[in-house]
Amino acid sequence: MTPAFPLGLWDVSLVLAVTAIVLLVTSEILSPYYGAANLRINKKRLKNAAMTTSILFLTTVAIQIAAIIYGIS
Repeated sequence: MTPAFPLGLWDVSLVLAVTAIVLLVTSEILSPYYGAANLRINKKRLKNAAMTTSILFLTTVAIQIAAIIYGIS
């Protein structure tokens, strides 16, 4: 008997959404137009990570919509 994975697709989607929002806001706050932030963070990497988590979030949403349309539970 194998234990079930405790997180559902909805939970993973929520975590990805929150992570994407935090990363996108952080990348915008660190932009040179917003203000002087003397942090040594690679902004291009941060923005790429934010876009990747956003795409993963949208993928989970598409999977959930397809499951609703096709009646898969």
